[in-house]
Formats: sequence, structure tokens, C-alpha cells
Amino acid sequence: MTPRPVLVALLLLALLLPLPAASADPDPVGVWPLVPEPEVVRGFDPPEDPWGAGHRGVDLLGTPGQLVRSALPGRVAWVGVLAGRGVVVVDHGATRTTYEPVDAGVTIGAEVRAGQTIGRLDPVGSHCLPRACLHWGWLEGETYLDPLRLVGAGPVRLLPLWRDLPVTTAAARSPYVGWQPPLRLWGVPVGRPVAGGPW
Repeated sequence: MTPRPVLVALLLLALLLPLPAASADPDPVGVWPLVPEPEVVRGFDPPEDPWGAGHRGVDLLGTPGQLVRSALPGRVAWVGVLAGRGVVVVDHGATRTTYEPVDAGVTIGAEVRAGQTIGRLDPVGSHCLPRACLHWGWLEGETYLDPLRLVGAGPVRLLPLWRDLPVTTAAARSPYVGWQPPLRLWGVPVGRPVAGGPW
């Protein structure tokens, strides 16, 4: 056999063999901790090492005294003051979410539903002075994750090229069908074309 037919046969074989399915578990579907859907003042910027500089969550613009809700169902694992800011931590099993600065309205051990009020936004200790904002975090063990993934506003996660389910079946089950990005550039929602815009 000449090298060219062997190469074509190997290529065809590679295309016909199924690839392993993606191993990443899908993100849980949560709710925004502030209503109405808030502006993201500062996004997720994880540090390169555990002690490095970065932003281990997101800052959501709010108003002083605004109700803060649990993004996912779970159990309140910690309530207290840390570095002068009120903090609430909700355990969701494999992950946990953090909320600060919050004047807590729940106690340790309380079971909460997704969207249930856990406190009020406290302007003292806000990352966004003179405005008030909620610092919202999401962790798996000691690894920080982008909490915007819980509401479909995180980075795009590509599906594998080869998968067990047809595209129509996967799309029908997607919780993010019809989702519009909340981020804005130059006052214009990202992803929506504007006449005369720079893109």
C-alpha cells in the first residue's frame, strides 16, 4: 500500500470512531442574587496561584438595603463579619456560594431555596464605593469558579464536536435557550448589533 491510501484510511477511521463524551458536569442553573438583573461592575479574574492578586468573584451593582437572594438551594454554612464586612456562605453540596457585604437575615444551618432572601445589601464594606455592590463568589473546594456561569452569563463553554445526543435534543434541554448577555460595552448590550457601532 502506498503512503497516501494509508493516510486516507487512517483519516477515515479517525472520523468514524466515536470520541469520548465530555467529562465536565453541566453547571447548575441558579438565579441572580439581586433583582432586577444587576449590572456586573467587575467580572471574575481568578489569581494564578492561591495567594496571588485577582478577583475571586464578581461585583454586582445594587442599592443599600436591597434584598440579597441565594443563587442555588442549599444550607447556610456560615454567617458572620469578616474584615469588617457581613458575609453569608451557602453550601450546595459540591460547591458553595458567598455573598458580601450582607446584613444577614438567616442563621447557620437554615435550609434555603434558590431565590430565597438571605439578607440585605450593606453599603459598609462595598467594593464599589460610593455605590453599593454585592461581591458574589462561587467555590468548589478551594477552587474559585465564575458565579456568572450559574445564570448563563459566564464564559462560553463549547460542546464537543462528537456527542451521543443529536444537536436538536441537546438544544431543547438547554436552560439558556433565548439567553441575552447582560454585559454592556459603551452602553450597548454585547451581542446586539447597532447601526454605526465600532463593530
